[in-house]
Amino acid sequence: MGPIRDMLASSGVNEQKWRILRVLQEQGPLELSQVASEACLLLSSLTRMVRPMEDEGLIVRSTPPEDRRKTVVAITAAGERLVRAHSGQSQAIFEQIELQFGAERLEQLLDLLQDLQSLDLRGPPHVGTQTGPGIGPSPA
Repeated sequence: MGPIRDMLASSGVNEQKWRILRVLQEQGPLELSQVASEACLLLSSLTRMVRPMEDEGLIVRSTPPEDRRKTVVAITAAGERLVRAHSGQSQAIFEQIELQFGAERLEQLLDLLQDLQSLDLRGPPHVGTQTGPGIGPSPA
């Protein structure tokens, strides 16, 4: 994330805000829980970031009339401009990663990270149910 942090330093947006903006740009308006999941943030962290991002004019939030318990956020025109302003440099960073790390290895890494993100670690541990090198209890 170092190169991304350096890229964002001039705009005053941190990497978490950047991920939120990218998720909203790519997927459109979403419920807070969906944004948190897609941006790999805790919902409590995202909730703390919504008002400052709204105050900065990067996102807007609304409550759907059919379910007043939900909060939906969307990227604003200012948020879109910020993402577009960094899109060339962001693309160059990821092209450099792909070039140096390898497209196949990068794809494998992203697949593994997606698998890791989908794990439900909130319940009791499922000892011995995972397979693969380095996963699960060590042999006796």
